[in-house]
Amino acid sequence: MEAGKMKYIWAALRIAMGWLFLWAFLDKLFGLGFATQPESSWLAGGSPTGGFLANATSGPLAGLYQWMAGNAVVDLLFMLGLLGLGVALILGIGVQIAGYAGTLFVLLLWSARLPPANNPIMDEHIIYAFVLVGLAIVRAGQWVGLGRWWCELVAKDLPWLQ
Repeated sequence: MEAGKMKYIWAALRIAMGWLFLWAFLDKLFGLGFATQPESSWLAGGSPTGGFLANATSGPLAGLYQWMAGNAVVDLLFMLGLLGLGVALILGIGVQIAGYAGTLFVLLLWSARLPPANNPIMDEHIIYAFVLVGLAIVRAGQWVGLGRWWCELVAKDLPWLQ
């Protein structure tokens, strides 16, 4: 495939990954009835991490994650992570930092349920991690988004913000 077409594949992957994070944020914030019911939404006083961390974790790190369940600081960091990753990837701004931070984020989610249910090692979180690292390496924000503008005006002297 020629390089000109590859940039659109990377841009589509970036936007799709961004939507996964932003949708999870919106569903947990408002309780849109998909993964989160309205009465369990963050705005209704529910914990975006409490149910999963308290009841669905398994493996060697389960105790650590269960200890964090429902903690207000953990909830805030989780929601800020979802929002920040979603917005950055959709808009194409800060894609390098979002790619690497998102990789850490999904690997932490992966480590909360070990071994994965359908495969002893691999699940969608590992695939997401590879995609996020790829987005950071190719600087996928420069295509179909605000990445060029971001790099020229905002992150020109701060390359870690690219």
